[in-house]
Amino acid sequence: MSDDMFDARERVTPDQREAELFAKLPGFLAHAIAKSKGWDEQLTGVDPQSVTGRTALCALPILRKSSLLEKQKAHPPFGGFLAGDLNGVERVFMSPGPIWEPQAQGDDPWNGARALHAAGFRKGDVVFNAFSYHLTPGGFILDHGARALGCTVFPAGVGNTDLQVEAIETLKPVGFIGTPDYLKVLLDRAAEQGRDVSSIKRALASGGALFPSLREEYENRGISVLQCYATADLGVIAYESSARQGMIVNEDYIVEIVRPGTGVPVAEGEVGELVVTSFNRTYPLIRFGTGDLSAVLPGSSPCGRTNMRIAGWMGRADQRTKVKGMFVDPAQVAEIIDRFDGISKARLSVRRDGESDAMVLAVETDRREDTALPDQVAQALRDVTKMKGAVEIVAVGSLPNDGKVISDERDYG
Repeated sequence: MSDDMFDARERVTPDQREAELFAKLPGFLAHAIAKSKGWDEQLTGVDPQSVTGRTALCALPILRKSSLLEKQKAHPPFGGFLAGDLNGVERVFMSPGPIWEPQAQGDDPWNGARALHAAGFRKGDVVFNAFSYHLTPGGFILDHGARALGCTVFPAGVGNTDLQVEAIETLKPVGFIGTPDYLKVLLDRAAEQGRDVSSIKRALASGGALFPSLREEYENRGISVLQCYATADLGVIAYESSARQGMIVNEDYIVEIVRPGTGVPVAEGEVGELVVTSFNRTYPLIRFGTGDLSAVLPGSSPCGRTNMRIAGWMGRADQRTKVKGMFVDPAQVAEIIDRFDGISKARLSVRRDGESDAMVLAVETDRREDTALPDQVAQALRDVTKMKGAVEIVAVGSLPNDGKVISDERDYG
């Protein structure tokens, strides 16, 4: 299987891409530190010229979205992370939180054109964009990408379904951009009203799950639907191709998957938190913890694109859980693991024992014959969380690969 490529960069060897990304990273870090107080404080003591590979990168602190929100509240609007001032910033957005995002300069500041091209959009296409243009950058992210590709965009936004159906019948767009389920809303409404919306042949969906049954329904209606993974902070991070085997990381992003609550990368295939470094010189984001779970897939896509593939969105990484009135955080579980050699993974289950909360920490280890280990781990659990809990020693590889470090199993019904 081979796709028409957006540009030659999509076919470079992984080693070449890695070398190019890390060759420009030191200069980018130096720019961020020099131009923004937030990054100067976040990266205190870091020599940008030393960050030339993934090992050095993973030694940098992670900036998680929850922390960015707190910093923005303390130092509005951008928490000190804008590189420079608002001069040259084309738009400012306010996403739920609220959290503020500036729009960088350029025709395609969120890197959406590549994903649209992979989904079959081409120059001259009329595109119906059903993402919101109100307050958040949602509608603008792929609007810019489509126009950079040479498409004509109808900025439909959300709501007014009857008018949107009328617009589709009149303009006859070939492409749709929006959430996976909203296209079905439009198609069903058009069927009810006897309107012709058969011009739509391809779609790029984001912002929700595209279930296999829904994709199949679209295909039966003659519409090819692919997905992309995007955030308001970073733009389009990864996208599907016609191979439909995972999502391909966009060019100019460095993606890591780390154990939730830590900055430590997990093994290929293991579920963890998606951490992204983008090269946005207006609003640098370095080791930005998205709070989303994903996993790296082995090898390259059959479509011919050679960049890293991820499994797409697999849930949320924020598993901070209240037990007996106190919060337990994934970082505390990681601290317990770090106290012992031979423990590869752990999972803290929170359950009910009668009318009380109870914790059970399962640890994967090759030290299963060490009879002293359970008591030692239980003591560490008490020291770190200030609460007692049971410990189960399990075989390596037996815990679920779902990214969960803390599993709340209490029945709230």
